[in-house]
Amino acid sequence: MASVRVFPSLRQTRMRLFTAIDLPPAVLRNLTRLVDRLRPYARLRWQPADNFHITTKFIGEWPEERLEELTAALRRLPARAPFRVAVRGLGWFPNERAPRVFWTGVEAEAGLAKLARETEDALSELGIGREGRPFAPHLTLARVKERVPLEALQKAVGELPSQEFGEFTAESFYLYLSELRPQGSVYTKLEGFPFSR
Repeated sequence: MASVRVFPSLRQTRMRLFTAIDLPPAVLRNLTRLVDRLRPYARLRWQPADNFHITTKFIGEWPEERLEELTAALRRLPARAPFRVAVRGLGWFPNERAPRVFWTGVEAEAGLAKLARETEDALSELGIGREGRPFAPHLTLARVKERVPLEALQKAVGELPSQEFGEFTAESFYLYLSELRPQGSVYTKLEGFPFSR
C-alpha cells in the first residue's frame, strides 16, 4: 500500500481556544495572597495568578485559518449589560475524597449564565461541541496531578478567616489562546468583546 505524504504547507495549524472573563487587580491580589498562604500545605500544580479567569466556553482545538469565522460569531452575540460577579468559597472537583481540581466559586447575576449559553449556541453553529454538563462558573486555583496528602491543606482551608475574595462588574469577555508549555499553560488574549452599556 502506498504511503501518503503530508506536505507541511497543507497542514492545518490548530489553536487551543477558550472564552473567559478577566478579573480586576483587587480580586487577583486576594487570590494571590490565598494561594501563597495555602501553597505550603500540599504539592499541587498551583495556577499562576496570570492564569486566573472565569471560563465561559472551552472551545478546544480550532483551525487557525478559520479564526476570523469564529471571532465574527462572537462579535454577533446579542448586546448585554454589564453584570456583577462575586468570587467566594472554596471546593474540589469532582469531590473532596478524590479531587482533581481545587477551585474558588463564582456567583453572578443572570448575565453570566446567559453569556455562556449564547456563546455555546453561536459556536455550536460552527460545529463546536456543546458541554456535556451544566455551566458551573469557577476559578481553578490548583490541579491535583497525583495522589498527595491533602489533610493539612483541608485543615488550613477550614481555618481561613474568610472565603470572600472580592466582587466586580464584568464589562467584557475575551477570546484566549492556550499554549501548553513545559512550565504549564500560557494564555494569550486574541480579542476582546465589550458589553454594551
